[in-house]
Amino acid sequence: MDVFELTRAFIDIESITGNELAIGHYFYDYLKPLADKYGGEIERIEVEKNRYNVYVRWGKPEIVFSTHIDTVPPFIPSKEDEEFVWGRGACDTKGISASMIKATEALLEEGVRDFAMLFVVGEEIDGLGAHFANRNSPGPKYLINGEPTENQLALGSKGNLRIEMEASGKMAHSAYPELGEHAINKLLDNLERLRKLKLPVDPVLGDSTCSIGLISGGRAGNIIPDHASATVVVRVVTDMDEAIKQIDAVFDDRVTVTYPVQTHAIRMKEVPGFKTTVVKYTTDIPKLSNWGQPLLLGPGTIAVAHTSEERVPKKQLTEAVELYRNLVKQLKTDN
Repeated sequence: MDVFELTRAFIDIESITGNELAIGHYFYDYLKPLADKYGGEIERIEVEKNRYNVYVRWGKPEIVFSTHIDTVPPFIPSKEDEEFVWGRGACDTKGISASMIKATEALLEEGVRDFAMLFVVGEEIDGLGAHFANRNSPGPKYLINGEPTENQLALGSKGNLRIEMEASGKMAHSAYPELGEHAINKLLDNLERLRKLKLPVDPVLGDSTCSIGLISGGRAGNIIPDHASATVVVRVVTDMDEAIKQIDAVFDDRVTVTYPVQTHAIRMKEVPGFKTTVVKYTTDIPKLSNWGQPLLLGPGTIAVAHTSEERVPKKQLTEAVELYRNLVKQLKTDN
C-alpha cells in the first residue's frame, strides 16, 4: 500500500480511546513482516485488558518514531479526493502513522538500523499508553513524536492543566431560595474569578488560555440545586507548580478543586534545514520523558483535528515521508 492507502486503512478501523484493540492488531500484523524481513523485533505490550502499545525495533534504538493510535469520537470512515484524505484520525494521527511507517520502510531498504517505532494507546484522554511505555524505555537519544504541525518542527508546545470543580448545596423550592443552598451559584462565582485571572505569557509559547469545557448541575428548573460541577482546561506556558498556585488562589472554600491532569509545557530541539513553528496543544512527549530528546513533526493541521471536517493534505503526507526519513539520517549524522 502507498501512504494514502495505508492512511485510509488505518482510518477505517474505529479506534476511539478505549477501543484500540482492532487497530493495535492491525499495526502489529502490518509491521511484523517488516520486522522479520530486516532482522527486527516487534512486541504487543499490554497496557490494560484489550489495549496494547505496539513497539518494533531494529538494532539498538538511538531514535524512536512515536505517535498514538486512538482517536476522539465519533468514528468517521475514510474518503479521498485529489487533494485530501478525509476521516477521523486523518491528521490526528493515522496519516502521521502511515508516513512514519513509509519512511521506516525506505530507511530499512537503505540499510539504516538502530531505530524504532512506538505506537501508544490513550493519548486523547490520559496518555495511559505513554505513561506505561515510559517505565520501560530502551534509552534512545531522540524521540520523534507525531502530531499535526503542517510538516514543521515544533520548537515548543503548551502544557495542559485540567481542573475539576465541584460545589455542594441544599435542595429547596425555587420560590424559597433562602431555605436552600444554591450549588450552581457557588460554582459560577468561582468560575468567574478564574475567567478574570490574568494568566502568564511566554515569549515563545505565547498566552496561557483557559477554557470552561463542561458544566453540569441541578435537578429541575424549580429546585434549588444541591450539586454542580465543571471541567476547565488551562493551556499552561510556564512552570506547572506556579500555575497551579496562582489558579488555586482564586477559589474559595465553597468549591472542591482537583487537578487530575498536569502536563508540563515543553521546549524542543531545532534542526537545521527544517521549518519551525510553535503549537498550542499538548502531546504525549512530556509523558515519554525517558525516550530521549523530543522533536515534534507531522502532516496536517490541528485546526481540523477533532472536527467533522478532519482531513490531511496528500501533498503533506508524501512530504512527511521524506521529512521523517531525512530527519532520522540527519540526527544520526549529528551523533
